[in-house]
Amino acid sequence: MNLSEKNAVEQATNNFYAALNLLFTGDDQPMQNVWSHADDVVYMGPDGLYLIGWTEISKMWSKVAEMKLGGTVIPINSHTIIGSDISMITCVESGENEIQGKSESVGIRSSTVFRKENNAWVVIAHQTDLLAFMK
Repeated sequence: MNLSEKNAVEQATNNFYAALNLLFTGDDQPMQNVWSHADDVVYMGPDGLYLIGWTEISKMWSKVAEMKLGGTVIPINSHTIIGSDISMITCVESGENEIQGKSESVGIRSSTVFRKENNAWVVIAHQTDLLAFMK
């Protein structure tokens, strides 16, 4: 594996989680930027949604930003697989969100798939376990 590709995938992963945490403050633009805008992208999140295509996923991220969930989530116990144009990270997303002023723990399994588009790694799929407070 090429060290520069490993670093690029690690940076894409860091960008995704930085965007996720900014989303919790109400700013969805970084999340909009880290995703591919293709019709084949997939989201299966902690709220039970199963969305295909950038148009639907983009709308969902905007709605999540409006919730201003607060808190911070980080990837722990992560494992990365890097291919020539597809990479994947599996991890446990750990941290907390705030729902109506109450802190809620987050500890869910997650998979995020990246595709190399125009020499940049962008998210094409994200899947997590369900969170009871998101249903």
